[in-house]
Amino acid sequence: MRIAVIGSGPCGQVCAARLAQTGHDVVLFERADALGAVGAGILIQPTGQRVLADLGVADAFSSISAPVERLLGTNHRNRVVLDLHYRDLHSAAVGRGVHRAALAELLARAVNAGGVDVQFGIEIIRFEEHTNGIVLTDSEGNHHGAFDLAVAANGARSKLRQQSGLVKRDRAYPWGALWFVGSDHDGALSGTLRQVYHSTQSMIGFLPTGVIAPGSEPLVNMFWSLKTVQWTGPADFDVRAWKERAIRLAPFAECFLAQITTADQLIFAAYADVVLHRSSVGRIVFVGDAAHAMSPQLGQGANLGMMDGWALAESIDSHSSLEVALRSFERARRRHIWLYQFASRWLTPVFQSDWPLVGGVRDLLLGPACRFGPTRRLGLEMLAGVKAGPFRRLPGYFDDH
Repeated sequence: MRIAVIGSGPCGQVCAARLAQTGHDVVLFERADALGAVGAGILIQPTGQRVLADLGVADAFSSISAPVERLLGTNHRNRVVLDLHYRDLHSAAVGRGVHRAALAELLARAVNAGGVDVQFGIEIIRFEEHTNGIVLTDSEGNHHGAFDLAVAANGARSKLRQQSGLVKRDRAYPWGALWFVGSDHDGALSGTLRQVYHSTQSMIGFLPTGVIAPGSEPLVNMFWSLKTVQWTGPADFDVRAWKERAIRLAPFAECFLAQITTADQLIFAAYADVVLHRSSVGRIVFVGDAAHAMSPQLGQGANLGMMDGWALAESIDSHSSLEVALRSFERARRRHIWLYQFASRWLTPVFQSDWPLVGGVRDLLLGPACRFGPTRRLGLEMLAGVKAGPFRRLPGYFDDH
């Protein structure tokens, strides 16, 4: 088939590369003019790592990413709120932090190796179904196609989603986060995803983020919880006052935070809660954040997206009928995605909200839950991305344990 993939985030790149590997004629549209060293760090769970291994880039990924062996969250009084070690799930389990730009460059090589036609600087904003396929229109009014299938992997703000008629929920969260990527000169922040909370209104976190290129200096991604209405741009942000608050909350990171001298170094990201009635209509299918954007509390966005991209390509390769393939893809991914959307939606106010009493209950209960066998196991399976239902786990992960 001739297939258009819209968006070159991890989901779109994985999908395009795999579709090309299985013999399809793939065109990848990306609105940016080129891949660049922008963005922040993301945590790749064992689920995402499996996709990268199946794509054949596991070794290259290891060389640019950093191992994350533990999630440690404490409150402002140093009370342990979250403490989960991947090794308690399985000796081989580990998260890996990576800079988004480094992962994009890695996946771009897989895309290019498959012969995908990558077209930068084209933002697809509309689609039309015709008897000979689906035609796409860009922001300049140019038409592209017809294609046998269009894969919308263009993120949480997809303009194609509203046109589809598939939207069940599309709500912006009132909270977002400031991000900064800096150097971990002495390795003091390595090995652990570290978070500190003060009630539900302040949170700072540090994610080891690997390297931009093999051999370069290790990086760490800092994130700070912030209401969307509190960010009107760097010109209005008092970075000095903010740094004082951040250092009081995380004094162990004072040297790292010293790298931030101006608000222009900070990136603000807002989040949305997106639910579709189903993932496809006609010859267009939505994957990744375009289909199921959620808050980053569980660290699953990129992982779910890459799993979507791989599963869609595999379903297309396994069925001679496109209609059957899309139904099979829907069934394969529905339960897993629903669980993480549900958990993310209800967990977010526990860490980001104007409900301080919730923060007190959180601080009281979550620490003991991380030490109690059954709830620790549940937390680890959710963290690793392998939970597929109240009593189900994705097959093939840590089955010997």
